[in-house]
Amino acid sequence: MSEIRENCKVCNSNITIICHPKFGDYYYCSNCEFISKDESNRFNVVEEKLRYENHNNSIEDKDYVNYFCTFIKEAVIPFADEGKHGLDFGSGPSPVLAQILEQKFNYQMDIYDHFFSPEKVFIGKKYDLITSTEVVEHLNDPLYYFSLFSKLLKSKGVLAIMTNFHRNNEDHFLSWSYIRDVSHISFYTSKTMEYIASKVGLKIIYTNNDKYISFMLDR
Repeated sequence: MSEIRENCKVCNSNITIICHPKFGDYYYCSNCEFISKDESNRFNVVEEKLRYENHNNSIEDKDYVNYFCTFIKEAVIPFADEGKHGLDFGSGPSPVLAQILEQKFNYQMDIYDHFFSPEKVFIGKKYDLITSTEVVEHLNDPLYYFSLFSKLLKSKGVLAIMTNFHRNNEDHFLSWSYIRDVSHISFYTSKTMEYIASKVGLKIIYTNNDKYISFMLDR
């Protein structure tokens, strides 16, 4: 790591640079452990959309369905009752997670995706469940979106997130497969999530400290 640069987007502390020889600079905060990719080495909007369009995942893909079912059974169902109203935020070109929740767990699901379902159907609503899988690593301003999630939750609602946590180790980060996806620009640990939760009125109710984390309102 080298030199101090500006401030962390999450906690406003000083940050340092992690230099990757291929993927460019990343900015690391030792206070909350948030890592952000330098804006000069990111996809533009057109490139990002094209990458998502190349994701060929469907409800017919048993491995992909099992991938989501594991997440649901570990990070959702122990904390959120079946048969409620949910929002899948960042549903992608094929809203498989929402379909599983409707077909297997009797949820009524809304979907939103910046590129593929851009109508903000969540405006004026509150949800028993909000899911966001493989999304928060693409967000430039995590606090804004977590604040939005907090405002959209009912009093006993659950927010369930899937994203790969980094190990807070520079050598591991530099060789980590997760950063090879150029559209991944924000990286977290459980400590990062604790800080975000404290800023937006949430509390962590579960994490496996690897890729799943669930929240409720802290009141």
